[in-house]
Amino acid sequence: MGKNKKNTGYRSYQYLEAGVDYKAFKLAPELCRVPQYVVPITEEQETRVQKLLDNSVIISLHDHPTLFPANMEEIFEYNRQGRESTAYKGLSASCLDAVFDNMMDGTCLITSKHGWKWSDVLYDLGMRLSDIAHQDFIIPCKGVADIFTAHNEGKLALVPALESATMIENEVDRIDILYGFGVRMIGIVYSESNALGTGLREERDGGLTFFGREAVRRMNQLGMAIDTSHASDRTTLDVIEASTKPVFITHTGARALWNTKRLKPDAVIRACAQAGGIIGIEAAPHTTLTNKHPKHSIDSYMEHFQYCVDLVGIDAVGFGPDTLFGDHVALHHAFSQLLSIQQAFRQDGKESITFDEVEYVKGLENPADFANILRWMVKAGYSDEEIQKAAGGNALRLLKEVWIN
Repeated sequence: MGKNKKNTGYRSYQYLEAGVDYKAFKLAPELCRVPQYVVPITEEQETRVQKLLDNSVIISLHDHPTLFPANMEEIFEYNRQGRESTAYKGLSASCLDAVFDNMMDGTCLITSKHGWKWSDVLYDLGMRLSDIAHQDFIIPCKGVADIFTAHNEGKLALVPALESATMIENEVDRIDILYGFGVRMIGIVYSESNALGTGLREERDGGLTFFGREAVRRMNQLGMAIDTSHASDRTTLDVIEASTKPVFITHTGARALWNTKRLKPDAVIRACAQAGGIIGIEAAPHTTLTNKHPKHSIDSYMEHFQYCVDLVGIDAVGFGPDTLFGDHVALHHAFSQLLSIQQAFRQDGKESITFDEVEYVKGLENPADFANILRWMVKAGYSDEEIQKAAGGNALRLLKEVWIN
């Protein structure tokens, strides 16, 4: 349906009384927080882009489509309340038919300053889904059919996802419980190691644990998609080998272009693709930089895309921008220690890589900018078939294989 989304104007938690039932915060603008940038193309090319949006299923493999406080100094108080707002207006201006929403994840600090607690994750999940139940623009996605329904009806399918399985601790049955609450994708580990495997923060890579193999088996049995974006190289390779289903690396880039632990080396990208998996390209500030484009923008982002396509083919690459509605750079500064951001930017065996900090990623500032990806591909000479594969077709193919419906 392209940008013809049928949003009625609902605002998060409007069924409650702000200031009485919960503390209201001044939130960041959903649109035009920064000067809007549209990839420059001809009128004829823009017509082609709009036709592609109308006729293609568009999927973001990884985003945080929530509204953050306008003043990021309030982020900890905002998150402790456990009532994040969904950016309905911003999402209705996007071209997305489905988005993998990774909720609060490591910033879920309702009862703990360290995050990833079981009760907090369920609190966050239940609160968001309670709000979503009061409107009819977003569909909680439980299977592939919901994505097609969203596309055909001008709505958006939201897939609850988690970036790490840390909160299951040593209880494999908790994966079933999360599935029952609607979660359809879980990452094995975030930066810090957990009971399943090694995170990318660690200097020693122990790979996937015995319990981690049990968890992978349970995810396969349930029809839960597996993500290894934040896992170490060895852990990622072990998961790919242990899983009977293809694996997602939803938001990453090519380490060959920007040598940080946060991005994947060629061997890992190849292994994922050879097993039928997909590599999604990330746009969170200061991740997918390149020597050619040292200031983070859609151009550096798409250079990583092109590199991965050249390496493993168009059928194995997609997009997981990892964007949000608010000041993403300020969020990184606020949570730098908790989310091990500096460690993620380290090179192999060296100090953290240096880069020119930007205020925002030009061309991919929030989920509403996703259409710029298609504009860039049209301008670069990709065919309609190639664009449709990368923008959602590849993800659909894999989800049909991994999910049970």
